[in-house]
Amino acid sequence: MCAIAGILGLPVDERTLDKMLQTMKRRGPDARGRYRSEDCALLHSRLAIIDPDGGSQPMALLWGTERYVLVYNGELYNTDELRQELERWGHHFLGHSDTEVVLHAYARWGEKCVERFNGIFAMAVWEERRRRLFLARDRIGVKPLFYKLHEGGLLFASEMKTILRYPTVSAELDGEGVTQLVMLGPGRIPGSGVLRGMMELEPGCRAIYQGGKLQQECYWKLTDREHTEDFDTTAERVRWLVIDAIRRQMVSDVPIGCFLSGGLDSSIICAVCGKEKPGLDTFSVDYQDNDRYFVAGKFQPNADGQYIRLMASTIGTNHHWTVLTPDTLLERLEAATDARDLPGMADVDFSLLAFCEEIRQNVKVALSGECADEIFGGYPWFRDPAVRDGDGFPWAQNTALRSQLLHPQWRGVDAEEMVRDQYQATLAQCDILPETSPLETRMKQMVNLNFRWFMQTLLDRKDRMSMYNSLEVRVPFCDYRIAEYLYGVPWEFKDWQGREKGLLRKAMEGLLPEQVLYRKKSPYPKTHHPAYLAMVRGKVERMLEEDGPVFQVFGRQQVRRLLDSEPAWPWYGQLMTLPQTLAYLLQVDCWLRNNKISLV
Repeated sequence: MCAIAGILGLPVDERTLDKMLQTMKRRGPDARGRYRSEDCALLHSRLAIIDPDGGSQPMALLWGTERYVLVYNGELYNTDELRQELERWGHHFLGHSDTEVVLHAYARWGEKCVERFNGIFAMAVWEERRRRLFLARDRIGVKPLFYKLHEGGLLFASEMKTILRYPTVSAELDGEGVTQLVMLGPGRIPGSGVLRGMMELEPGCRAIYQGGKLQQECYWKLTDREHTEDFDTTAERVRWLVIDAIRRQMVSDVPIGCFLSGGLDSSIICAVCGKEKPGLDTFSVDYQDNDRYFVAGKFQPNADGQYIRLMASTIGTNHHWTVLTPDTLLERLEAATDARDLPGMADVDFSLLAFCEEIRQNVKVALSGECADEIFGGYPWFRDPAVRDGDGFPWAQNTALRSQLLHPQWRGVDAEEMVRDQYQATLAQCDILPETSPLETRMKQMVNLNFRWFMQTLLDRKDRMSMYNSLEVRVPFCDYRIAEYLYGVPWEFKDWQGREKGLLRKAMEGLLPEQVLYRKKSPYPKTHHPAYLAMVRGKVERMLEEDGPVFQVFGRQQVRRLLDSEPAWPWYGQLMTLPQTLAYLLQVDCWLRNNKISLV
């Protein structure tokens, strides 16, 4: 994994390139590279996973009459198959990196090469003779790629902080950005970087930049199809797809491990990897005194510890525990905000950042269970009719509260209407076969809503918190083949026997202990320590005494009232209750201060 960046059609000097490369160091500490031509500069910072002695970037290839130069961040999981096919076309390879395969694939198939890739990636290819740049991002959106059309040229990078180092780029926040922070945050509109003029190439999209113009198209989306297989055949197919995806993603020339939460998804990954790799390193996070303060609730029915210990002993892993204190969490607030370039999921981010620091001491690559819930319908809102059938994003049932928190100067923007418009626009883009039943239609809408919004927030979180620590995290459930297949599978199968992710559980029978296989879903753990809430509340109280930038976004009196009132619904998803909501306000303030963001 790596960081990439580029400057097209704009003045550039070595000092600017150095500053941009410095922001990329955490994502790629092993090597740096740069390429310059008359009107193009490409930058690369490498985290070496495959072929550490080869695979250096930017990588160039002369093929026919064209010279191609590639910068690439990602991992291909069908590298061997593509290499063999390209060799039959007469291509020859100097090493065994997937980077070299990506470059040859572009030389052979052009922009359609991405349709052959199974992997996670953000990439850019400069064609010297044609003076043309190609950009692309993986189907699911696991790896980020931001850009800004600026003064007649183009800037792009893995992270926004790199683009902000270009001398004439300013960090500006307009009314739409403010509305996103308050009404949608920590989510954001697909394709938006929140800051004025900052954009993100969307998942499954590619683009051509030439002659000062950027043209984009989507090469992949969830497409409905008739499902003709019976339940048993479907379960067999799911088992094969999931296990194949996990095995493919174990490829590495450096040590690998697995996140282990004791839940269904991470346990499946650990079980498969444990069979392939005896003595597998597994990692779990917990919080000081959580055994004392944990209280079962609607979204977190039980603690993880007993299930983690059961899985680790069953598989025979080399298990590592990370126990975090309230102080440790708050100490990571600034770093987590810097890592994400935006306010995030509060201590859900802080803890993951600290957790990844510990994992990186042992391995350079880890597999994680994100995104099974979006694909298999595991979240509570898939199965709660009151929420599922509501008119709005199911993970944010607090639009009215958010609107009240807006600073009065932004009240001219109809914030609630903006949220409704984004929700309706997403529904309009869903691909659903004619004559689909109302229930089935709604469940496919739910999948699309989660795919384009909630899942992107989680993938963004996992990428930034891990790569800030130079740790590559792979997510096997994001294999596009699983997503394509499951989209057409009827809800009756996914909800087999009335169980959340019933199809996945049935498909994995015999792989996991029964207690884990049929454990009720519990999300990523958070601290329940009262000291954490007291510390966060204290910081917000001190913030209220100052004239900070956060009060250009949120109303001061509204924030004061929030201090002592637990909202009826979490701020975002299942985990952001009052402590996390207050910490989100602290993140907004930190982000505005540290990036010297001006409101326009």
